[in-house]
Amino acid sequence: MHRKLRLRNRSDFGRVYRYGKSFANRQLVVYYSSRHDVERFRLGVSASKKIGNAVVRNRMRRVLKEIVRLHQHEIKDHVDLILIVRNGAVGMEFKELEKSVLHVLRKASLLKAFRQ
Repeated sequence: MHRKLRLRNRSDFGRVYRYGKSFANRQLVVYYSSRHDVERFRLGVSASKKIGNAVVRNRMRRVLKEIVRLHQHEIKDHVDLILIVRNGAVGMEFKELEKSVLHVLRKASLLKAFRQ
C-alpha cells in the first residue's frame, strides 16, 4: 500500500475514533471520517492483542492492506478509515475476508457507485 494512503499518527487515529462514524460485522469494524484536505482515502489497521500474538496480528494487517490495495479504485475519496480486526477474522481464507471487508465498506457507504 502506498505511503500516502496510510494513517500513521496517533492524533489522526484519535480524530477518526472521536469524530467518525462506525459500522461493523462479525469480523471487522470500520471507523471513518471525512477529510477534504487529502486527495484520496487513507487507511489505518488496528489489531488488538486479543486476536493473537504478533505473528497473527501482523498477518491480519498485511492481508487487510492487500485487500484494500486491490480494491482501492472502489473506495470513496476524501475519507480516513480505520479497520479493526475482530476475533472472527483470524481463521478466515483470503476470499472470505475480502467479502467481509467489502461488506463492511458497503454497509458504511464507503464504496463508489459504478455504472455497468
